[in-house]
Amino acid sequence: MRLTINKDYFIKALLASSKATASKSPQPILLNLKLVLSEKGLEIIGSNGEISIKSLVPYMIGEETIIKDARNGSCLLNAHILCEAVRKLEGNELSFEVIDDSIVKIDDGRSSFKLNSIKVEEYPDIDLNTEESTCLNLSSKAFGELVDKTAFAVATKNQHMALICIHFEAKEGKLIATSTDSARLSRAEMLINEDVNFATNIPGKTLLDIVHLFETESSLRMSVTPRKVIFEYQNLVISCSVVASDYPNIASVIPQNFNYYLEINARELVNAIDRARVVSSDAEPVVKLSMKDESVEITARSDNSGSSLEKIETFKFNGDRLEISFNSQFVIDAIRAVGGEDVTFAFVAETKPFAVKNPKDESIVEIITPMRTAI
Repeated sequence: MRLTINKDYFIKALLASSKATASKSPQPILLNLKLVLSEKGLEIIGSNGEISIKSLVPYMIGEETIIKDARNGSCLLNAHILCEAVRKLEGNELSFEVIDDSIVKIDDGRSSFKLNSIKVEEYPDIDLNTEESTCLNLSSKAFGELVDKTAFAVATKNQHMALICIHFEAKEGKLIATSTDSARLSRAEMLINEDVNFATNIPGKTLLDIVHLFETESSLRMSVTPRKVIFEYQNLVISCSVVASDYPNIASVIPQNFNYYLEINARELVNAIDRARVVSSDAEPVVKLSMKDESVEITARSDNSGSSLEKIETFKFNGDRLEISFNSQFVIDAIRAVGGEDVTFAFVAETKPFAVKNPKDESIVEIITPMRTAI
């Protein structure tokens, strides 16, 4: 195997595929990247067993030559060392050559590395086949926003494996994303063109690791099977294992009827909550929201730190007097997720889950369970 390659495209592809490798693994072979040069270009494959990413560096992009002086072949190199070596070389073009199937020389004309190569045959087969799958063509930007609006609410640790996931459901011309850690719920949706129906659970951490790779507003192809979801984006193919557990029935969690409504400026409320919670516990940053026709106040109290009081100037409240305590970070996350200049809170009662909504966008719903406190 031999080639001369544009460094910028090479390092971009290496870094993308290395996102699927781990710094430690019970399978040491998965600490490596597999490089295969063929008539397609240079394919770079990384995997940790749960995520697999294949990046393709083509010979040409438009009229620009990316790879030249090529001879087909393959090699297997430590992902971290390879990325660092290529990153530190300063030339715009790099020569890359496999010597005696055991050494890879990388050279920019002034500096060079000789890296030990492992036998390619030892690397496991990575299945990136999308046959017999349900497929969607999506806007990569819209899908990224869908993940951003829901990923923060997944559980970090939970006995129910599905709760570490974002649940995706395609039906009635929509792709609906839902996440919950049992104390809060985030739900958002986007329109789709295909008339398809499926439901799948993708780990939230997996999606956060890969979604930033979808950089522009290009088309993203999503293929769903019972065992995995495959994303195809420009010169990337990403395979993610899914969690087969049934997702909790969240229909009953979202209230249908409310008794109290608070309309308020989102930025003013976030700033007030952020100031008030300075005196609350870092482990449990609880604040209390007190509402009545003529006033809205936010308070926090700690036996160790003292107390705080914030008065909101601009608001509209409908309902009888209501006081409700909640995790301040949950509410700040929810307000940021729904977006918009103004936000609406809808309440059933002091001890019942409440909703946070954008009055101009009904496609996003945030549900938060209040906390019982002595504030």
